[in-house]
Amino acid sequence: MDSSGVPHQSLRGQLMHVLGGIEPWDDLERSHLAETVEWITGGAPLYRTQKPATPAKHLVSYFVVLDETCEELLLVAHRKAGLWLPSGGHVEPMEDPWNTVRRECREELRIEAVPASIAGDRPLFLTVTRTRGQGQHTDVSLWYVLRAEAGQVTSFDEAEFDAIKWLSLDQVLATPEDTLDPHMHRFTRKLMSLLALQGSAR
Repeated sequence: MDSSGVPHQSLRGQLMHVLGGIEPWDDLERSHLAETVEWITGGAPLYRTQKPATPAKHLVSYFVVLDETCEELLLVAHRKAGLWLPSGGHVEPMEDPWNTVRRECREELRIEAVPASIAGDRPLFLTVTRTRGQGQHTDVSLWYVLRAEAGQVTSFDEAEFDAIKWLSLDQVLATPEDTLDPHMHRFTRKLMSLLALQGSAR
């Protein structure tokens, strides 16, 4: 890595391979994927190197915990964002985004990251989002899906979250969009479609 925090080409190649495994759900995700490919191949710094927002655009790993039996998702009330979000965190310099998921899952939810069957250890979804509030910046977020039963999550990082809750997929879609990550409804619809396909294939 050079002094600007730009990773070696091999890491950029790995990220491109990861992106290649994401089937876009709609035109917006297709646009976000194209924008991210251009960003990665253009040589810009990819990782946050200084809090709260340097560089102004950087990689994030989200992980949505799914109870596969009940088909419920775990959301957290994020203190700084003031929204109900999936768990997640910034990808550290030279860190594989899946390793970010493993690290942050232990830190935030006190459980080990176990990939859900729907996507394994690869992201299911990608978004490019301008944050709100202080330290505004752009998150390029890889959305992973983990599996756990509701009873497994008994504590969480109270410094970051006010509360956690499990919602059915329909309940997520019934929740006002302005209280969630702005792409949460789109992610949920994509997940529902893929779960339905998975179920019909059994």
